[in-house]
Amino acid sequence: MSPKYTITDLLPLPNSSVQIPRLGFGVYRSHADKCVTSTAHALEAGYRHIDTAQFYGNEKEVGDALRASGLARSDVFVTTKILSPAGSPEATYEKLVASVEKIGGKDGYVDLFLIHSSKSGSAGRKELWQALERLLEEGKTKAIGVSNFGVKHIEELKSFAKVWPPHVNQIELHPWCQQREIDAYCKKNGIIVESYCPIVRNYKANDPTLVELAQKYNKSTQQVLIRYALQKEWVPLPKSETPERIASNADVFDFEISKEDMNVLDGLDQGSGGAIVEAVENE
Repeated sequence: MSPKYTITDLLPLPNSSVQIPRLGFGVYRSHADKCVTSTAHALEAGYRHIDTAQFYGNEKEVGDALRASGLARSDVFVTTKILSPAGSPEATYEKLVASVEKIGGKDGYVDLFLIHSSKSGSAGRKELWQALERLLEEGKTKAIGVSNFGVKHIEELKSFAKVWPPHVNQIELHPWCQQREIDAYCKKNGIIVESYCPIVRNYKANDPTLVELAQKYNKSTQQVLIRYALQKEWVPLPKSETPERIASNADVFDFEISKEDMNVLDGLDQGSGGAIVEAVENE
């Protein structure tokens, strides 16, 4: 039997006093008023973890929803990401600060800032990480991490990082893309593994195996996938703009997938071929 999870669970980040909520809410491709509204619905449904990025173009909207929610800033965990360096260490740092101010205002902070991609090369990754370390030192972020990093990219950080391991690695994870090598590596090193696309953007909603399990547990296919992610000890970040679906995606704490059925879902893995966005490079 797996542990009993709750929506209020917090997981400790490595070498840090910071804790991250076990379930998050993603806002990719959610723009303007839709982002404000969906974030507000998520907070009303009990989510306390919002995941945005510079690339999404909606950091200010997440901040607006947070301010309008009436919740204390310390009660909500907010993540954002930087995609690429800005040309110099100072310019990259300023780009980070701009995000913090969009979300939290002039004297605000974010809880977690990630490098969004490994694709800026060794020099770019170093510039990004060192800018994040500076932001962390100054208290403008509580934690720093990476996204779409394979084993080789995280190992590379050791040569210059003052903060290692990264607190989080956010990667595509679901039954068809389990990325077992990087998942095992992160867990071995205490790095929290976040799962983006945990419901595979609904592309697999009619998969016969998944539909059969959803019927067995009297849950939606999305709920089964989110619960699967939780039981894999990932932090899933489901996204929706529909109020009913937002609430439904958080209603995953009253059932448990059996070990046998977890094995069935594990058996769907297609390796890197199962990715709909990106599988990491480990070597």
